[in-house]
Amino acid sequence: MNGRVASDDRGLAYGDGLFETLRVSAAGTTPLWPRHRARLLDGAGRLGIPVDPPALERCLEGALADASGAGVLKLTLTRGPGGRGYLPPESPTPTLFARLGGLPPWSDEQRSRGVVLGVCDTPLGLDPLAGCKHLNRLPQVLGRREVAAQGWDEGLMLDEWRRPVEATAMNLFALFGNTLWTPSLERAGVAGVARGWLLEQAAAAGWCIDVRMRPLSHLRAADGVFLSNAVVGVLPVRKLAQWVWPVPEPVRRFQRDLDLLFQ
Repeated sequence: MNGRVASDDRGLAYGDGLFETLRVSAAGTTPLWPRHRARLLDGAGRLGIPVDPPALERCLEGALADASGAGVLKLTLTRGPGGRGYLPPESPTPTLFARLGGLPPWSDEQRSRGVVLGVCDTPLGLDPLAGCKHLNRLPQVLGRREVAAQGWDEGLMLDEWRRPVEATAMNLFALFGNTLWTPSLERAGVAGVARGWLLEQAAAAGWCIDVRMRPLSHLRAADGVFLSNAVVGVLPVRKLAQWVWPVPEPVRRFQRDLDLLFQ
């Protein structure tokens, strides 16, 4: 594996690769790394990109050596250089590199009171690599442009049947009594590592877990709605169009528990 991106790198030409975005604690640790690593290796297997697992560890360690406090580390893996055409080389030389950055600027008020969500017009259609965090994220790019144009905090992306899949950069959850619901990701979306962690914690705490596609109108009767990803943690949602939700204690507890991993 090499860390230099060539002009003919297939990640640039075709989005032929994967990435992981890790939150780094103030102490320079990455508590969710085993989950990120597992997702990256699974995605590489599905794409047929050969990966040297020790190289992942060396890349992570090298990047963390330059970290100075809390932040975000983005790890990118591509199939590496290749000629013209979609057919990949038989013996690729993957590219692997990391980049450090700051934490996104979500305010204490947004994390406490909740964010305003809008519905994006850009759909999330059937993705044969559903669940993977691959480099083909153009629907999300278009979705984020809608968010910026409309002045929302985040945008909800729907499938071709107008069912919620996820936000542009976060997974979606809702509470209904003692049930925690989140959309299925069999057809589209990213299987977030924070999503997996939250589902495991909720199941262990006795919540009924409901993972399936439901109509957008399903959210109207929710006791609480929230978003999650590995960098931000849990963000309550207080408003979507004419629907308004409180921030119930279970959502605050999920938020605190996930934040504690990075203390």
